[in-house]
Amino acid sequence: MASPQRHEVLIVGGGSAGISVAARLRRAGLEDVGLLDPARTHYYQPLWTLVGGGCAPLAKSARPQAQQVPRGVRWHRKAATAVDPEAHTVTLSDGEQVEYRYLVMCPGIQLDWAKIPGLSDTLGRDGVSSNYTYETAPKTWEFIRALRSGTAIFGMPSGPIKCAGAPQKIAYLAADYWRQQGVLNDIRVVLVLPTPGMFGVAVFAKELEKVAKRYGIEVRFNSEVVEVDAATRSAVVADKAAGTRETLGYDMMHLVPPQSAPDWVKRSPLADAATPNGYVEVDKHTLQHVRHPEVFALGDAGSSPNSKTGAAVRKQAPVVVQNLRDVRAGRTPTAHYDGYSSCPLTTARNRMLLAEFDYTMQPTPSIPFIDTTRERRDMWYLKRYGLPFLYWNLMLKGTA
Repeated sequence: MASPQRHEVLIVGGGSAGISVAARLRRAGLEDVGLLDPARTHYYQPLWTLVGGGCAPLAKSARPQAQQVPRGVRWHRKAATAVDPEAHTVTLSDGEQVEYRYLVMCPGIQLDWAKIPGLSDTLGRDGVSSNYTYETAPKTWEFIRALRSGTAIFGMPSGPIKCAGAPQKIAYLAADYWRQQGVLNDIRVVLVLPTPGMFGVAVFAKELEKVAKRYGIEVRFNSEVVEVDAATRSAVVADKAAGTRETLGYDMMHLVPPQSAPDWVKRSPLADAATPNGYVEVDKHTLQHVRHPEVFALGDAGSSPNSKTGAAVRKQAPVVVQNLRDVRAGRTPTAHYDGYSSCPLTTARNRMLLAEFDYTMQPTPSIPFIDTTRERRDMWYLKRYGLPFLYWNLMLKGTA
């Protein structure tokens, strides 16, 4: 095997977190930055909800990865399969190893489809879809348009997932479409949530309760879809609070899979062994690993207890870069992440609720003079046009 390659800073993952950190490091003058990611295409995943709701074209969510990797960053177009923090090496899919002095872990999150028995067998067919992949998001819209009567189920799993508002967003987009088509009264809409309320922040939960009531959506709290039977077009819904199970027939269903850190991360010494999801164990404020000070993590694979969204990454990236520079210079980390995240909740086909909050689980609005605790039409345009522009032109360039 060839001699290991080496970088001053090695970044694992070329999604929003990895590209943002790489861009910021280059802007700070650091020359030796390596990036590990096998993907040839970079996706703006928040658009997939609008694709599934028939409100945006799929092609707008994808661009070549080569155009996103910052100039001067060495891109290793391979997947990571293991990490040894004692030896300061990451092993690649072909057995090659890359050494690092400092490591930034942001490999993204793993979609565990198999944890819902029967789902993989019917995903993308017979009315069952998910906006969590590029291939199946358009199927969601196909199934929504085709439904004129019957039962539509929208399910969310327990545990941390990326964009935790997405399971609700598509339910509201679908219900508003059916309302416009004059068929909503002929469709039973069931929203299955693992939580005891609509949202973890009270002011937003109250607003979403009104939205669900407006559409006549039947909300099942403390519940999950735990099994799918494609042959009978039925789903088993488990009420975790009551300890009961009920089988519901469906004509259309949108499910979000349980999620966790990638398996190779779970097996690594960087994982939080106390949790089953295996996220990289970091200090929630500095985003520095709790046992290996030369390692940082952000984005969906980090253990910080924030909502896993692109907005969180935008706030985490400058913290990681500053603290990495501090450690590199022999200083104690000075930057502090307060858990900020935002969830743009589409509540209709022309309105949105912008939920912003931090570790305190209190509203933390960032737009002056606008009440973002209520549904707003201008927020819809922010979701559809403003946030994608911010993502491609500023966030990935390390300037926002």
